Amino acid sequence: MVEFKYSNVEREMEVYGYDSVVRSHCRNCHGGCGVLAYVKDGKIAKIAGDPDCPVSHGTLCSKGLASTQLVYHPDRLTYPLKRKGPKGSGKWERISWDEALETIADRILAYKKEFGAESVVFGYGTGRENEAVIYRIANLLGSPNVLTAGHFCYGPRIATSILTCGTNPIVDYENHPQCLMMWGNNVVISNPDCYKGETFSVALDAGAKLIVVDPRLTRAAARADLWLQLRPGTDTALALGLARVIVNEGLYDREFVENYTHGWEEFVRRVNEYPLEKVERITWVPREKIEQAARLFAETKPAAIQWGVAIEQQNTCADNDRILLCLMGITGNIDRPGGQVLFKTPPIHNVGKFGAHGMLSPEQAVKRLGGDRFRLAGRFAIIQPKAVWDAILAEKPYPVKMLFFISSNPLMTRANAREVYRALEKVDFMAVSDFFLTPTAELADIVLPASTWLEMDYIGDFWKRHGRLLPRRKVVQIGECRSDHEMLNDLAHRLGQGPFWWETFEGGLDYILRPMGLTWQEFKKMDCIRGEVKYEKYKEAGFSTPTRKFELSSTTLEKMGYDPLPQFREPPESPVSTPQLYEEYPYILITGARQPGFFHTENRQVPWLRELHPDPLVEIHPDTAAKEGIQEGEWVVIESLRGKVRQRAKLFAGMDSRVVAAQHAWWFPEKKDPGHGWEESNINILTDNAYETMDPAMGASSIRTLLCKIYPEGEDKS
Repeated sequence: MVEFKYSNVEREMEVYGYDSVVRSHCRNCHGGCGVLAYVKDGKIAKIAGDPDCPVSHGTLCSKGLASTQLVYHPDRLTYPLKRKGPKGSGKWERISWDEALETIADRILAYKKEFGAESVVFGYGTGRENEAVIYRIANLLGSPNVLTAGHFCYGPRIATSILTCGTNPIVDYENHPQCLMMWGNNVVISNPDCYKGETFSVALDAGAKLIVVDPRLTRAAARADLWLQLRPGTDTALALGLARVIVNEGLYDREFVENYTHGWEEFVRRVNEYPLEKVERITWVPREKIEQAARLFAETKPAAIQWGVAIEQQNTCADNDRILLCLMGITGNIDRPGGQVLFKTPPIHNVGKFGAHGMLSPEQAVKRLGGDRFRLAGRFAIIQPKAVWDAILAEKPYPVKMLFFISSNPLMTRANAREVYRALEKVDFMAVSDFFLTPTAELADIVLPASTWLEMDYIGDFWKRHGRLLPRRKVVQIGECRSDHEMLNDLAHRLGQGPFWWETFEGGLDYILRPMGLTWQEFKKMDCIRGEVKYEKYKEAGFSTPTRKFELSSTTLEKMGYDPLPQFREPPESPVSTPQLYEEYPYILITGARQPGFFHTENRQVPWLRELHPDPLVEIHPDTAAKEGIQEGEWVVIESLRGKVRQRAKLFAGMDSRVVAAQHAWWFPEKKDPGHGWEESNINILTDNAYETMDPAMGASSIRTLLCKIYPEGEDKS
């Protein structure tokens, strides 16, 4: 039994008559927060933050607090379903788990025999820390095709970090950064990946200087010492301008640059291609602010960059990540206390080992969809979604016959949503595992009821780079719901993969922990395990790159045929790249700002969270609203070359009047038709997925920056 250090836990149990309290680890968004789940009469009565958690220190966001409403929601899927009638008919019948998994296994084996294992595509979205099991079953089957968000979310940070310095550098908040640069991120809302907004806020309260790079005036930007309000999609140019100031004013860390970097001279030549007059013209950021920010970041020690997904959902995805890594490196903030640290995980079988990547044959690996075009993505087993839609709709380069989506709703989250719909409608067979019947699940043949994080045992955060492992302990069982891990372990046996799996998935947890000599039963009694914390490791062993140095110029990218240095490219649609289109669509549309209650497409049926965000909102500058005849709170039409959607107008002066900002991933569970209003406000109706608009290395879809017109609903301006 885990002991509680805080006596109020025992007091609350006594006062409110709780039967027990379970310490666990939330995964209602990116994960990491410690929770206390209070149980009464066999049900979860309350969720609270765990003050003893070394990651979140008792804090918890609205999504974590509302987890009980998710778990016990009356619309939860609690048993497997089989479609009756045409796709999207909304007609289902209850079936057993045995029938569901046997049907799925039979289909997989039949397609593998007739069309090859590559004709079966597995996919996941927000992730329930299930990526390792999904890759394991796919690789052992022989399918190189796992469809993730990795082409434009987190995957590019991992890929470019490995090329540059060996692993993803994490902000060392424990050692008090004195300067933070928040770039394309709003950590206090999104709590992304390896971070929690609480540690960022504590650092600011302790006096850290703050630079924010964002087109919108966020709460963090309002608190910043410097806010760089750039034109959307020009991040690489701005960062190259900052680097130019640091290089030419001699503000870089000479000892680190001279002894531990590769490609310095080439890097200097590249940044000098970006004089500040040019950068100001491209980015709309005054050169004086660029100079101030560069000096503040370079001269304040230690400093770190809090970066995020907004810079990755662009056609300059890999270059955005690479140039920010370069800024970390040349200022000497890599692997130093309070800077950006290359943390080590405890000795475990990590995601790569668990995912059985080494067991996919070279003959099958070369069949990865889009791998020949997006070579950096292919190197990390990441595929571009459009390559899957093409393989379904046009059967090129070969036919994809089956999709199996797990915790993913691509109809709402992938570019060019109408093409996604056509592909999901056409594919021979589709299975979906989720909490609810989402717009994507409504097009499936089999739907499986997934467990939430409160309904499973797991090793939390074992895929992250902050170096900690925390036990996620099962609290309740809901209906026939199963975790993705248990479900795939069962399915794998039916596919003939039994020797590579376990009798129950507890064996998989034991396998992850085996290098430490621990079992799951032993680990679940512990609070946390942390890898060895050691700084400036490169002084002893160098960096895990081909040159053993921090690669400002990437030897790996060069061998792949890409520019080894970061470069700026105009967004596919912009006042500069498409001036004639800009005349007809005179506003720059940015998408994807996070809302506290939602995790991409999730939680719109959870009462507490939907109350926070009842309708989709598009932010419009008051001057723009006046020009277009738009009133606060009215429904407006946002239109691009590809379609129209409707959202409510919110007047917001914290943006340039040439920019509008719409919310993403909106659907309406309360609409009882099978589509749940998926077309009504889905911003990805407007986004493009043409190959020429994507990042050439990662295949990132440029969904954050496009051109639009906006007008009151009822006025036809087509």
